[in-house]
Amino acid sequence: MAFRAKIILRCAEGKSNSDVGRELRCHRGSVGKWRSRFIAERLDGLHDEPRPGAARSITDDTVEAIVVKTLESTPRGRTHSSTRSMAKNVGLSHSSIGRIWRAFGLQPHRTESVRLSQDPLLVEKVRDIVGLYMSPPDNAIVLCIDEKSQIQALERAQPVLPMDIGRPERRTHDYIRHGTTDLFAALDVATGNVIGKCFAQHRAKDLRAFLREVEKQMPADREVHVVLDNLSAHKAPTIKRWLLQNPRFHFHFTPTHASWLNLVERFFGLLTEHALRRGSHTSTPQLRAAIHEYLDAHNEDPKPFKWTKTADEILESIARFATRTVVAHREP
Repeated sequence: MAFRAKIILRCAEGKSNSDVGRELRCHRGSVGKWRSRFIAERLDGLHDEPRPGAARSITDDTVEAIVVKTLESTPRGRTHSSTRSMAKNVGLSHSSIGRIWRAFGLQPHRTESVRLSQDPLLVEKVRDIVGLYMSPPDNAIVLCIDEKSQIQALERAQPVLPMDIGRPERRTHDYIRHGTTDLFAALDVATGNVIGKCFAQHRAKDLRAFLREVEKQMPADREVHVVLDNLSAHKAPTIKRWLLQNPRFHFHFTPTHASWLNLVERFFGLLTEHALRRGSHTSTPQLRAAIHEYLDAHNEDPKPFKWTKTADEILESIARFATRTVVAHREP
């Protein structure tokens, strides 16, 4: 209906069928059809005509009852409904339940993790960091720094069977541990370039050593704004002393439990997906080599992550979630 209304509005501007078709990416015959039906029947002409076939056997009231039951109740002894348990409960087929759930975007089998920040400076920190992403200071570099800790060097218990025609790669579910490494990474928000280095641990002195490496690669005439989380090592005395010695570096801390505000976390996700999850490494040196190889390949053609949500949109989304949570758990 919305698309047909767009056709009529474009036609009302005096455009030809061909022009409207090109603009809305549809055939000019379709434009002519809805133009003529609107002229003959006005708004009623935009509705579908009656179609052949059996009448609906599931009424609107039944659909509403199923949606309400899905949202507000669960089967006895279970945490969530399935299509078959709901079908047994309401006397319909499980395929009908599946169609209704898909139509309303209901997915009882899925769950996601979430943790609201209780930081008293949540609003100020969100506005500060999003402002750095969307409107960075002039003559300054914005870096996102974090650690990906405890990356395990895992060797599959048996050799991996490579992919073949009609057969996916196969590997054992069990593995042998060969130690861990910690990756420090600094993502340049403007260019997408990543500076990375592996350490045995992620202590404050390791962070200081990494910051020295980063400082060497930054142009001497530029201010550097660093986004990082609230790990105790980031606020250690040795780091505070380093900041006093390097006044062009400015730290911006994310709210507690809000690591999603740090763009380098997205890079860590790509690293895990592309180089770590399916890897088989017999030692930590081999794991470090794989990580640095991925970093080198990434930096050959870096692409920045574009932040699109404004601070107001983020805060409004948090407020809606908090309100719904409170209402859902309010005592009757």
